[in-house]
Amino acid sequence: MDFITEINELSNLKKPPQKLYYKGDLSLIKKTKIAIVGSRKCSKYTKNLIISLANTLKNYDICVVSGAAIGSDIYAHEAAFPNTIAVFGNGLDQIYPAQNAKIIQQIYSNALALSEYEPDFKATVWSFLERNRIVVGLSKALIIAQADLKSGSMASAKIALNLGVPIFVLPQRIGESSGTNELLKSKKANLITDFDEFASIFGDKQISQKDEILEFISQNSDFEKCFEKFGAKLYEYELDGKIAIDGVFVRVL
Repeated sequence: MDFITEINELSNLKKPPQKLYYKGDLSLIKKTKIAIVGSRKCSKYTKNLIISLANTLKNYDICVVSGAAIGSDIYAHEAAFPNTIAVFGNGLDQIYPAQNAKIIQQIYSNALALSEYEPDFKATVWSFLERNRIVVGLSKALIIAQADLKSGSMASAKIALNLGVPIFVLPQRIGESSGTNELLKSKKANLITDFDEFASIFGDKQISQKDEILEFISQNSDFEKCFEKFGAKLYEYELDGKIAIDGVFVRVL
């Protein structure tokens, strides 16, 4: 398995990784990178915000970094794909968590996966915490989508504060994300209310040619209608991370 030994962004860490194993497109390291993290059991509201935000960042050619966990992390990877970096708390020959196997395999092939752990290393509580420092260290900013006061995301916030990485959060109701609301209250984080405005701080919007299939799906979410028009091409788009097929519905990522 290939590895790299030096990444400039990680030199400021108290404990820089000696080497990082990787799979996928190493050129993504050179892009402007922003981390999105959050609760594994995020609300549907938060999920939709993450998908919209990560997709907006991708449109500005910003690479989204996260930890490939269930919930907030994987939603960010899916929406930003293939412009995304996943940092793992396990060896890259281990597919973990198993329920994310499909998108993890896609990241291995068409995005970028990183880990400081040897092949065959199985994830532990402490390796997840160590992984967080790499997620933050790689990034120009940390976005915490939703978090309880005692959570891995709040541990990432402490890392960001120590490194001088700016923290941003999403609007949340009282009681649904006490961690991010506390960060706002203590003026340790800034609120994102306009995704394009936020993305424009870090990147430039990319002008792309219209895609007939994506245009049609954005107006017609019924899978049967889309399949009738485009057939098996839909499955190719799903494998490429352009769309998601959810039962009888299909949506653009």
